[in-house]
Parts: sequence; C-alpha cells; structure tokens
Amino acid sequence: MTDRLRSGDYARKQIYCPSSVVAWSHGSRFRLAADLAAEGAGGRLLDYGCGDGTFMALTHGTFAEAVGADIDLSQLEECRRRLGDLPGLSFVPTADLVGAHHTEAFDVVTCMEVLEHCLDAERVRVLDQLRRLVTPSGRLIISVPIEVGPALAGKQLFRALAAWRGQGDYRYRETYTPRELLAAVVGGPNLARARYTVQGPQGPVEYCGHKGFDWRILEREIAARFVVARRLFTPLGRLGAVLNSQVWFVCTPR
Repeated sequence: MTDRLRSGDYARKQIYCPSSVVAWSHGSRFRLAADLAAEGAGGRLLDYGCGDGTFMALTHGTFAEAVGADIDLSQLEECRRRLGDLPGLSFVPTADLVGAHHTEAFDVVTCMEVLEHCLDAERVRVLDQLRRLVTPSGRLIISVPIEVGPALAGKQLFRALAAWRGQGDYRYRETYTPRELLAAVVGGPNLARARYTVQGPQGPVEYCGHKGFDWRILEREIAARFVVARRLFTPLGRLGAVLNSQVWFVCTPR
C-alpha cells in the first residue's frame, strides 16, 4: 500500500515531501482526518474532492464502501488505475452525485482542502450539495487552510524555503506584496482572491488559489447549514488559529 500512496501526485508532494516540516504538517492532517472519520466505521464514506485518492487508500478497510469524487476527470482515471482494484473503492465525477440514490446516502462525508479553491457562489453550492449527500445521522468533516493571521507569515516562510530547495511544487506558490502580507497577517478582511482559469471537460473552469481565503467566512456559511460539533486545528492543535496550518469543522446536519 505504501508504494501506491507514494505514486500519488499529492501524496508525493505532501506526506512524502522531502521537507520534514511539510511532511509533518500534512501527515498530521491525514491522521486527524482518519481518526475523525473512523467514528463512522462500517458505513459509507464519500471523499468529496478526493484528489489522488490518498485519504481513501489510507482508510481502506474502515468503511463498507468508499466513493471518491472529483471534478478532474483525468485525476479520477489515475485513481482508478492505481487504486481501482481495492475492494469497496470507486471513483466518480462530482457532477454524477445527483439523483435520489445519492441523497442522504453517506454516513461520513469528507471535504478536505477543497472549499478554499471555490468561487463564492460555487462554495455555497457545494455546501448545499454536501448537506444533501450526508445521512441525517451522519457527519461532515471539512478542512481548509488558514491563510489569515500570524500563521500565514510562518507558512509563507516555509513555502519560500521549500521552493528554494526545489521541494514539491512550491516554486509555483502564490506571492504577496509586503502590504498584502501585512493586511492578511493582521487579519484584515477583503484581500483580493487569487483567481485562475483551466480548461475543463465542459469548457473553462474558474477557481481560486489560497491567497485571500478567509476561513472565518466559510465558518459562518457552514453554521447556516450544519451544527458544528467540533472545531479543531492542525498540526499544533492547542494553539488554535494563531500558529496552525489548517482548521477543521466536524458537522452534523441541521
């Protein structure tokens, strides 16, 4: 299984990154996700925005069935090639998560490091979709990066250091002017989002980068649709939003 994990694009750049700091940070993220999801062991898992399937491979055997969904069709084909023979695993486009057979069908839904990339209207649409997909007694686990406050300064430093060392793909990281970085570190609102366009299967797809993302806005949107049972942080949990990389929301439907 380790070889399968290492062959994944995201896993190679994150939990197997040559940078011990990057590997530790992302490793703690996946360990927490596995622990939180395990409370729904034996049920059905949906990993929304599954990427290279790392989380599904790590938790294989925990759930009776696990479905990975992603917008990237080429990524899904790669997941099927690497992991498709594992019992109970399947991969589908997010666009296929429609119809009565998917409504309230999943005991655990995870959506990790996805919503920060959505434009505002799309993020709200995805939250509404996740609300429809999870069972009334199920749980939704969301994680997003912290890109405001003092944590950002440390993250940008390590990103620059990893880029200088040629680790991962940090040479393509988003950059800030001194004024932008100061505004984000002191927690000022309304920093312009970094937006990009790629060609999708049905035409151009616009998405956002990490720059300008404010998890506090997302928290209010989540609370309008779910009961937030727990809010957690990684990798230094007890330090809260001040010096952590990610924030987590463990939710139940309203």
